[in-house]
Amino acid sequence: MTLLSVSDARARILAQFQPLPTESLPLADCLSRILAEDVFAIDDLPSFDNSSMDGFAVRAADTAEASSASPRRLRVVADIPAGSVSTALIAAGEAARIMTGAHMPVGADAVIPVEDTDFDNRDAGALAPERIEIFKPAAVGAYIRSRGMDIHRGEVALRAGHPLTPRALGLLATLGIAVVTIYRKPRVALFSSGDELLEVDAPLSPGKIHDSNSYMLAGLIRSAGAETLKLGAAKDNFSSVKATLDEAARLQVDLILSSAGVSVGAYDFVKAALESDGSMDFWRVNMRPGKPLAFGTYRGIPFIGLPGNPVSAFVGFEAFVREALGKLSGLGGTRRQEVRVRCAEEIRSDGRESYLHASIQEENGVWQAYLTGHQGSGNLSALANANALLIIPAGVKCVPAGQEINAWLI
Repeated sequence: MTLLSVSDARARILAQFQPLPTESLPLADCLSRILAEDVFAIDDLPSFDNSSMDGFAVRAADTAEASSASPRRLRVVADIPAGSVSTALIAAGEAARIMTGAHMPVGADAVIPVEDTDFDNRDAGALAPERIEIFKPAAVGAYIRSRGMDIHRGEVALRAGHPLTPRALGLLATLGIAVVTIYRKPRVALFSSGDELLEVDAPLSPGKIHDSNSYMLAGLIRSAGAETLKLGAAKDNFSSVKATLDEAARLQVDLILSSAGVSVGAYDFVKAALESDGSMDFWRVNMRPGKPLAFGTYRGIPFIGLPGNPVSAFVGFEAFVREALGKLSGLGGTRRQEVRVRCAEEIRSDGRESYLHASIQEENGVWQAYLTGHQGSGNLSALANANALLIIPAGVKCVPAGQEINAWLI
């Protein structure tokens, strides 16, 4: 059987995923979600001219040629805290004490920071002085955040498809946007397969192992912005695997994700169970680790079957599942950040497209990559201590030390 290339397998998977329907939620519930429509500013930002410093609102002309040796003296006619609007009109020879964020008074066209004056009582509750000496000249507009300097009313604040990071939430809150239309969060049914699997708190016995993949994959699903519905571990028989698939279908999830059971072993039943009420698109990819990767549908729901070995399952998720979940979420598909790194040692491969766990660190302005331990597909400890996956292209069997290659930051 001819193995699919990684790029062909990825394209066939992504072709089956489209953005999910939208929903509208309060802004506080939208962290890490994806905007489903453009958001327009409903007001100028800032909505009024305000001071960017604690200091004194002045007429710039009154500060011309001010210096420590020849200060300019002004009469303080108003005290303007943040949140208030002063009725004072700043005339020639006058100033107003003003706090950061406070509305600029009429007549003033600059702010002198308090550090550039002789007023040294900055304690909370301190009264404004009657007069002030200014030691530096101010240009017109100095330390003023003018109305609309960030964004004007009617302009696009954020485009559809923008991730709602804490920064984006802050912008929307500043604009007074309380409800946001976003794509629905993907729901993923996750199960493992194998008679050898035990719950994490169960004592080990000969031939048994703890089910690590369910914890690792659930964490990866969450990191990709999706919700996990854990279905436990199916036994190594057709009826158990099919019952688990049926439960996933009953839950009406957006993706069924499994680990193990997709190889060619005598007790690997996922392929047969899937085809009993669905179809298999492909189940072999020309990559290392992770060659036995299955993709198909079960009762109309996309299914991805990852290998059972933990490192293979991790690589398969990053190479295929993360981007599929991104597309469901409205991102259009997204992978880990890719960077160029320099190999600190010679790396050998078998000619398949390979994803090797490594530690990268900056040395003299260059990212140097060091393999983290043995690259066996069951070695979670080496993977846990890695911060990157080195990508060795198909057909390459040796990467000399000093050569640059691509890597995903993990």
